[in-house]
Formats: sequence, structure tokens, C-alpha cells
Amino acid sequence: MQMLRFTLPLLAGLLLTACSSEPIKKPVKGENFNSAELGQTASNRMANLAMRDNLASLQTLLDKLYRRNPAQWRKGGHDSREAAVRQIMQAIRLNQPLPQLGKVRSTAALTTAFDPQFAGDRAGTLVFGLGSMLVDVYGGRTELYLVHGLNAQQLENAAYNVEVAAWLLGHRQNADGSPMLLANEINPQQRNLSFEREMSKIMARLELLAEVSDEKVRRSAIDFGQSLLAAPLLQFIPVQAATSAVPAP
Repeated sequence: MQMLRFTLPLLAGLLLTACSSEPIKKPVKGENFNSAELGQTASNRMANLAMRDNLASLQTLLDKLYRRNPAQWRKGGHDSREAAVRQIMQAIRLNQPLPQLGKVRSTAALTTAFDPQFAGDRAGTLVFGLGSMLVDVYGGRTELYLVHGLNAQQLENAAYNVEVAAWLLGHRQNADGSPMLLANEINPQQRNLSFEREMSKIMARLELLAEVSDEKVRRSAIDFGQSLLAAPLLQFIPVQAATSAVPAP
């Protein structure tokens, strides 16, 4: 018994130390409070975070494509890969056209990117098509507020289009049998599926938003019902009730 009294506290301390020193491989870092969030619902905020991450994924995808296909950013007349990425992502975020594409955007740009007759920047056109499509689904913006909403079917359609684009990226070839764009690669020396993973992340976010948007009306009814059920528990208690329950000395 004497030994147990010393051993148990020691074991408890070791367990607490092990839990507190759990290795962190990908830390979660939230954004600082912004007063604009006062005009956003929880679903707005979720949609805005998804758009933020989807734009980041598109930028990563574009940079990777340009690294593997340097001839593409040169077709756009840019001085560097970084300049090309900057122009295309800015056009997406500001909902502006690309000078080299004119009015072509969204799904039309996706079709153009894989058109055998297209001689322009396929990588930039592909990512611009994906990005402008997402902005269109958000009603021409990248941030939603109280007066804005999302259409579940449009989100699901966008997720499907990303899936099609991912398949074409991995399979569409030129007339000579070479890939239109070098992307995923599997050979005895290496296995590079980073492009597919990045596009899968975008699809997953869009599909989750579609599910949430589809449940919006049903959840509103449930939330209202919960508020009615919880109402009796949220009543103030007269202070006299507490004192009268205390027996007199």
C-alpha cells in the first residue's frame, strides 16, 4: 500500500505530461477577429473559410502547373512564373476578366483549356476557369454576408466540374500522344499525385457546403423547435425563491 501511494501519483503525472506534449504536425491557427464578421452568419463564415482555402488550393495548383509546364506562363506574355500567378489569382479574386481570354470564363474557360486548337496558356486558363466558376457560384464575390446565400445544386455542379477537370488534367493528350499538361506522375522512380490531392480538397469543400446549404431550411426549423423546448430552462428565478428555501436558524 505504501508503494501504491507513491506510484499512482507518479503514473498520473507521466500520463498528463504525455498528453500535454502531444506532437503537433499541422497546427490549427484561426484568424483574428474582424468587425465584418458581425454581418455574417455561421454558415456565411463557413462558406468564406471554404472559399479562402479553395483559392489557396488554386494558387498552389497553378504554381505547381507552371513549375512542371514553364512554357505555359510564357505563352501569357509574363516576365516570370510569379507574375503570371499573381495576375491570374488577382483576376479571380476581383472577379475580372483575363486580357488574354476576353469574356471567356468559368466552364467556357475550362473547355478552352483542353481544346486541342487552343495555343494559349492552358495552365492559367484552367485555373482561371475553376476560380471564376467558384466566384460565380458565390454570386460574383468571394465573401458572403447575412443577405447572401448559396445554391446547393450549383455547389454540387461545381464540385462535379472540378472532378471532370481533374480527370482531363490527368488524361487529355496532344495529337502526338504527349500530355497537354504535365501534372500527376506515377513511375518506378516516383509517385506524384499532389495535383489530384489539391483538386480533391476543393471538391470535398464544395460538396460539404452543398450538404450544409441543402439542410439550411430544415436546420432553421429544428433550431426554432430547440429554442421552444429550451425556453422553460432559460427563465430567471426570483431571488426571493432562493432565500425562502433556506431554513431559519
